[in-house]
Amino acid sequence: MGRIAIGIGTFFSQKRVSPATPPPYFLSFRSSKMFILTTICIAVFSDIFLYGIIVPVVPFALHERARVPESQSQSYVSILLSVYGAALLVSSPICGWFADRSSSRRMPLLIGLVALGSSTVMLCLARHVEVMIIGRVLQGFSGGIVWTTGIALLVDTVGEKDIGQVLGWVSLSMSVGILLAPLVGGLLYEKSGYYAVFYVAFALVAVDIVLRLVLVEKKIARQWLEENSDVGRSQSGTPPGNSVVEHSPIEGLEEKSTEENIKDGTYTTTALSDIKAPRPSTLAKAARRSKYPPVLTLLKSRRLLAALWGCIVQGSLLTAFDSVIPLYVQEIFGWNAIGAGLVFLAVIVPSFVAPVAGWLSDRHGPRYIVVTGFLLAIPLWIALRYVTYNSMGQKVLLCALLAMIGFCLAILMPPLSAEITYVVAAKEKKHPGLYGPNGAYAQAYGLFIAAFAAGTMIGPVWAGYVRGVAGWGTMSWSLGILSFAAAVPCLIFTGGLYTKTNGKIWRERNNPETPSPSAAA
Repeated sequence: MGRIAIGIGTFFSQKRVSPATPPPYFLSFRSSKMFILTTICIAVFSDIFLYGIIVPVVPFALHERARVPESQSQSYVSILLSVYGAALLVSSPICGWFADRSSSRRMPLLIGLVALGSSTVMLCLARHVEVMIIGRVLQGFSGGIVWTTGIALLVDTVGEKDIGQVLGWVSLSMSVGILLAPLVGGLLYEKSGYYAVFYVAFALVAVDIVLRLVLVEKKIARQWLEENSDVGRSQSGTPPGNSVVEHSPIEGLEEKSTEENIKDGTYTTTALSDIKAPRPSTLAKAARRSKYPPVLTLLKSRRLLAALWGCIVQGSLLTAFDSVIPLYVQEIFGWNAIGAGLVFLAVIVPSFVAPVAGWLSDRHGPRYIVVTGFLLAIPLWIALRYVTYNSMGQKVLLCALLAMIGFCLAILMPPLSAEITYVVAAKEKKHPGLYGPNGAYAQAYGLFIAAFAAGTMIGPVWAGYVRGVAGWGTMSWSLGILSFAAAVPCLIFTGGLYTKTNGKIWRERNNPETPSPSAAA
């Protein structure tokens, strides 16, 4: 019984109580990069999917369950859509601050899971508008935790070098969730009724619960894995005290670089005693922390502000479809709710290119991928104005334009989100210890998600209002102008201030042996 109690305690706390504490079962698998990435992708998909699956159901639920008059349904639908974005906007920076000060990324994820489950139950059983609103607020709070903490956990797990490709998979999960959920929700409601929609939601929450409980962070797993590594080194005759020094975060520390220790394709070890001690002034500089909150120091970065602006525009363009496409295809082509939902597949399919965009961002930098996405989208948005009457050619044109716009939007999110990591890493490199031992990744991504939430609030209102006042054609070219407005600052600041030598940074980052221009001179 004692061993079982210790095992249960270790499962929830994930702390090694004593040297005799056994490691969690399947520790290597549960702390692997692939499992952690899968868990976060499913968490993001679950959050977005549960947000969107009830969108086609809300108008009917308001009238049939909450007894809201049909004349007021549109107002309450708008309120229920906007309170999610507002809760996400407010909670993301707060959740990021909490996650950076928590000893574990897993605990905030579990708190978010409680909020997600509670919101789903409330929305399922609600018969009053007030309960529905509270449920949507809890959904937004859950989203703030999942995004900020989840992405920060991925940065902890894979590091800066490959974060773009990893975030490509997260972006794919988000895009599929936000575009597929209304289609699934509408089909389930029409074919099987109200509660069938929530049966799918509860099944997804159950999978999410299992994965988040089973997940083990890398830093927690090291409590046991490092001991095994030390045992292996002692058995091979290598003293545990000797190790390869890959990088020191302390500026001015004189050490032999890893590249200098590579001979004939094998690594040699450098004893810690061989490293010269840093000067006291250097240690003081490294340990100095900013007196301002990390959020404020981050917002002083023009590079970060450009990424946040790009995210606002990307979120606006992505969600602009929600408020105009279903109504427009119904008016022009006479399509019902199912047809209006199926047209979103044209936007979903190109989302699978997101991991490739992230991989390219890791290798060549985010600047030109982001700018290309925004600039290519401009003529496509403007060309939507030519879809004006009912014919097969017009239907093909609409689907083709939506697919190409979907491609442009899909390649934007991975490099923009990876840019947040690059900015924080650059600041930490310039001022070691600036954000303390836990860093500021979660807070930085809190700002990023807040920007995306602002975009999701702006997009539907922009598109719906402009179309209602000035028509479909004006709406289409106005979104093209918005896309151009994002391309310019991203060209100048994304990846660092645009200079002649700036493009070489990424070659040096991925090929450390390549000399810099100054070194070559």
